Formats: sequence, C-alpha cells, structure tokens
Amino acid sequence: MPAGGSGLPVRYRHGMSIAEQLDTDAKQALRDGDKARLAVLRRARATLQNAEIDARGALSEDEAVKALQGLVKRHRESIEQFTAGGRNDLVEKETAEMAVLEEYLPAQLDDAAIQAVVADVIAAEGVTDMKGLGKIMKPAMARLAGQADGGRVREIAQKLLAG
Repeated sequence: MPAGGSGLPVRYRHGMSIAEQLDTDAKQALRDGDKARLAVLRRARATLQNAEIDARGALSEDEAVKALQGLVKRHRESIEQFTAGGRNDLVEKETAEMAVLEEYLPAQLDDAAIQAVVADVIAAEGVTDMKGLGKIMKPAMARLAGQADGGRVREIAQKLLAG
C-alpha cells in the first residue's frame, strides 16, 4: 500500500496524472538518494513514454494503468521463474520493485468481490457451462477495470462454472 496509508493509488491522493506523479516521485527519490526507487520510477516513466509513442499521442489514465499493470505482470512472472530457480536474491529485488509500481495502481479486489462480479456477469450472460467462459471474461474484466488480475478472474469463473 502507498506510504500515506490512505489505501488510494498515488494518483488519486495528489490529483495528478500517473505520469506527472512518476516524475514528481522520481525527483524526490533523486533528492533522497534512493537509487533503487529512482530506477523503478524511471523505467515506469519510460514505459509510459513508449506507450505514448505507440499510441501516437497522450495516454488516458486507463491506458497508463494498463501499461503499468504490464510491468507488474512481468515482475510477477520473473518472481515465479526466480523462485523456481532458487534465486531468492532476485526474488527479493523483483518483489521490492513490484511493490513500488503497485503504489500507482488501483487497489486489487479480494476473491469474494471478484466472485460477486463474475457471478453477476454469468447470470447476465446466461452462461451455464465452461463453453461460455470466453463470453464472460470480457465483460467481467471491463467491470473490474484493473482491480483484478485476469488469471485470477479466469480461475474464479472456472470454479463458478464448474459448480
């Protein structure tokens, strides 16, 4: 959770866009001499700039969130691989970097909240078996809007559809 303890992503606490907040926090990390945090913030900002280039214009906040979620996802995958390889030193580094990035993302919902949304979508779509899993994923992910990992949503949907 962010260092203010408010539970809100950094961008909501300060009224700035994610990009502006990354720039501001990178300057503060530079002043504080926090090299590890500064490196993560610079990589995040570079990711947003590359996404802006790809989009040929400024990113919406939702697009910026998706870009940062992509970075977090890569960190998760690296953590899994390093854990399997017994590289605890790299697991700690990746975990710390991921924690910095997560400060800029919406809070993740717990399984009960995800299950409620997925059950709602299943009922609305009239899906009764696993064949309809694809029909519920898109609307469920749209309703969860960055507040849940797609893999976790799929797992919960599969459990609900399996009975």
